Amino acid sequence: MAIFILNLTYVTTDIAEVDALLVDHLAWLEAGRGKGHFLAWGRKVPREGGAIIAKGESREAVEALAATDPFIAGGVAKVDVIEWVPTFLGEGLEALAQ
Repeated sequence: MAIFILNLTYVTTDIAEVDALLVDHLAWLEAGRGKGHFLAWGRKVPREGGAIIAKGESREAVEALAATDPFIAGGVAKVDVIEWVPTFLGEGLEALAQ
């Protein structure tokens, strides 16, 4: 399994469009956590998107998963999928080890 950072950036300036998809986005995140895909997530500050730490078999698999995010499918955000190889993990971050 590889580790990925999903860097979400809103493509709309109307936060109401984002909020209209928020419940579905959160349900998607929880479903992904339940399946072992997502290890962490959160909003960017200022609120211009978010980031998700994910595990996946390949970049293609993670890109396909990211495309199903209601924010992406709904056209309110874009995602950059970044493969990440941790060379150091502090105490408590063992779940990020491959």
